[in-house]
Amino acid sequence: MTKLLWAASACLLAAFAAQSAAAEEEKKRRSLDARITLGVEVVPEHLGADDVQLGPLANIDFRRGSDEFVFEAPDEKFGLVAVTLGDFSFGPAINIEGSRRPSDVGADVDKVSTTFEAGAFVQYWLGESFRLRSEMRHGIGGHDSFVGNVSADYVARDGDKYLFSVGPRMLFSDGGYQRAYFGVTPEVAARTGLPTFRPDGGIYGVGAAASLLFQLGGPWGVYTFARYERVLEGAEESPL
Repeated sequence: MTKLLWAASACLLAAFAAQSAAAEEEKKRRSLDARITLGVEVVPEHLGADDVQLGPLANIDFRRGSDEFVFEAPDEKFGLVAVTLGDFSFGPAINIEGSRRPSDVGADVDKVSTTFEAGAFVQYWLGESFRLRSEMRHGIGGHDSFVGNVSADYVARDGDKYLFSVGPRMLFSDGGYQRAYFGVTPEVAARTGLPTFRPDGGIYGVGAAASLLFQLGGPWGVYTFARYERVLEGAEESPL
């Protein structure tokens, strides 16, 4: 009888330990971790500007349990995945484009107010290392036009220890967007002496972006990125 009691107790202890381990594993799997990125970035004063200014850099990412943080390109706009179908996903995308004032240009041009842009993105992963993404947004106030981009990224990573990405960019918009930033109306021409200029919609720029994220140990890491962008014919012919 004593041996049976000891055996039963051992079985109960083993079952309790297994249950505790399973509960701990489930708790870990469901836990939510956050990664906060804070810093500064050097950006053009406005679209097409020669002068630059310092601006804030802030981002927050989440993951559950031991999952990797989801890759985000350094220049993609804020978005949330709404639907995932295998390697394909899409969802809403938003952005705030700062204003462009006459003093920024150095001429009495029309002001482009701060614009809230709302739209959507689609993206597709070609294996684990290549991602295609496209965004389309419409401005509310400000330029009040359609603007978007197509990007491709090569991604190399070792979990969350380090992540490197690089890839090309193509920028497009309707005519209203390009005329807001690059156009010169007859009224503006009369005020400033600049020649009139009325660009059409289409591809207005190309570029490339790269990023590097490296975990130093513990809760600390470093993040850096660079982006180069060049306006193309149409926009580059603007007297502004």
